[in-house]
Amino acid sequence: MTYQPDLDPTRPQPPLPAVLGPYPPVSAPTGAYAPMAAMPYQGGGYPTGMQRLTVQPVLTSGMATASLVLGILGVLGGWCLFGLPCVLAVILGHLALRETRDGMRSGHGMAVAGLVLGYVFVGPMILFTVMVFFGSVLTAATPTP
Repeated sequence: MTYQPDLDPTRPQPPLPAVLGPYPPVSAPTGAYAPMAAMPYQGGGYPTGMQRLTVQPVLTSGMATASLVLGILGVLGGWCLFGLPCVLAVILGHLALRETRDGMRSGHGMAVAGLVLGYVFVGPMILFTVMVFFGSVLTAATPTP
């Protein structure tokens, strides 16, 4: 172990500087202490500015989640199921938009995404159906020579 003159406990230490501040100097108590029962009780608990606040997280709309999932399934493989997932994604997406409008439930973005993915397949399906219907009506109405 090496000798460190600054940490030598036998060496006299310089006096501490006087502290000037708003607090009075502290002196050693004289006489007997007051018994614990005679001391006034300070109320327990948290200070008024530090009370705990618990907040419930906003619940996510189940219809918005279902709309998004069905929209993804409809775009990836909806043609195998005759576009049924996309139709359900559009219906549930509109219901979820109504449910998330007031802010009591989250999931507005998922509802919009489910609507967009649903309409990606439902829009062309409706357009194709209209074209086939009008094509068959025009064919039936046109006289053949």
